[in-house]
Amino acid sequence: MSQIFRHTIKVLFQHCDPAGIVFYPRYFEMVNQTVEEWHEVGLKHSFSQMHLEKGYGVPTVCIGAEFTAPSHMGDVLVWTLHVEKLGRTSAHLHIKAMCGEELRMTATPVLVSVDMATGRPVPWSDEIRARMQGYLKASD
Repeated sequence: MSQIFRHTIKVLFQHCDPAGIVFYPRYFEMVNQTVEEWHEVGLKHSFSQMHLEKGYGVPTVCIGAEFTAPSHMGDVLVWTLHVEKLGRTSAHLHIKAMCGEELRMTATPVLVSVDMATGRPVPWSDEIRARMQGYLKASD
């Protein structure tokens, strides 16, 4: 049984355009926040450990998005994340934002593990790979 990572973000003034709805680039910031929280809480390997101690990063090399309904200042979005596909150096994620029962946004980022010094892809460590596999979506 695969796990699903959950993270809550309240829509603040800083996220909104003058109409009081989330300005779409801010959704990408929330997607990144969800990925960063997943690393720290779900994978028990924070971005600070990764970047400052281990010398590697996980840039997003590709991302798809679908915006299905607007979010407004004060809404509480529950973000969920699972791994669709786990490669040797990449992870294809599926992330969605819900407000109550309403889907607001879906994102499909692809992360790649890279050596910060060279910018080249490097394999996931055995420890991180094992933790990521816990979030791998079960085959249908």
